[in-house]
Amino acid sequence: MKRLLPLFFTFAALLLTVFPARAQDAVTNAAAAVASQGAGRAAPAADFLEHLVDSVLALFDVRESGNTTTHYVISALFLVGAFLLRRAVTGLIFRWLRKLASKTETTLDDKLFPALEAPVATFVMVVGILASLRVLKLSPDSDRYIGYGSTVAFSLVIFWGLLRTFNAVLDHAHEIAREKQMGVAAFMPWIKKTLVAVFVVFGVLLTAQSLGFNVQSFLAGLGIGGLAFALAAQDTIANLFGSIVVAIDQPFKVGETVKIGTNQGVVEDIGLRSTKIRLVDKSLVAIPNKAVASEAIVNLSRFIGRRTEQVFCLTYGTTPAQMETMVAGIRQIITAEPEVDPASVNVFFRDLSSSSLDIWSVYVTKSPDNQQHLAVRQRINLAVMRAVAARGLSFAFPTQTVIHEGPTLTKPVEKT
Repeated sequence: MKRLLPLFFTFAALLLTVFPARAQDAVTNAAAAVASQGAGRAAPAADFLEHLVDSVLALFDVRESGNTTTHYVISALFLVGAFLLRRAVTGLIFRWLRKLASKTETTLDDKLFPALEAPVATFVMVVGILASLRVLKLSPDSDRYIGYGSTVAFSLVIFWGLLRTFNAVLDHAHEIAREKQMGVAAFMPWIKKTLVAVFVVFGVLLTAQSLGFNVQSFLAGLGIGGLAFALAAQDTIANLFGSIVVAIDQPFKVGETVKIGTNQGVVEDIGLRSTKIRLVDKSLVAIPNKAVASEAIVNLSRFIGRRTEQVFCLTYGTTPAQMETMVAGIRQIITAEPEVDPASVNVFFRDLSSSSLDIWSVYVTKSPDNQQHLAVRQRINLAVMRAVAARGLSFAFPTQTVIHEGPTLTKPVEKT
């Protein structure tokens, strides 16, 4: 099955190249017949439909120049044959292909064959309808319109099939990125929209070229108009390039908590123009992507651990021996916590502050989850409080001692 896919894409590319060009040859021949004022129809064009129609007419030995009953019968047979072939393609061939795809390991063919079923069935009907019209001997103007119609019809059907194939491949890539939890998965929807838009524009230009329009002149005119458009849409283009920068750098994805500038919240959508963030107060803010690309981004969902720096303040009544015991006790309490990285623990008697003796402590919890971090911090704080109370010590708070000299006051007065 995997070997058949490259053959299919090659065949589709050949159809894309051949049919519009052949249809254009038919239109050119019809126009030449009108210009020459020749009687009857122009010489058969060397295209697929002409060969098909000529082969069928030769099979029935039809050589008359006008429309006969045989012509109408063959024209009706083309319509009926196309309808029956369409039923066979959709009811038999693609049913068998879907069963075959269900037995393969990849899921790409499970998406690809259903996507191609409708374009292939439409292609069969287009061939039948245009062939039935080619059987009939119509006026030169009618032949010219049929030539234009065949060019547009074949181009639309072929591009429709290629577009659905393109969508199936992109959906498959999105599914794989989501399963592997790749960062690009969040950007796949707008990447798909951009690529599909480029594909459609390319298809329209190629169809116009096959109809005889001078696409090069049109593109040259777009160069001047594009410059004016770029000047008028500087912000839009800046936001577009900002979204490309975000897609390449991947500093966050949908569902993560980030801080962009002064805005902190959960990312809900990443679009071509803006990134939408649900703030802590549940309001929604849309930040232009050019600002996202230029701002410092703090991703709060990608912690590899959470660091805690804390100071325990004891009163000046604590003796040096009690201080040494307390520092060792706090270090033991923090190190004994299984959720704390032992290599990150630092506990020291650091400062003689104005109203307290300060024990400085630092540790890092192994889990990046904030709830677990707060639970660990609570257990450590409660254990330190029990240790301080068990040693008969107390925590300090800001105090000032004011000494008054005079006959009325003989004792110092403490103010809190």
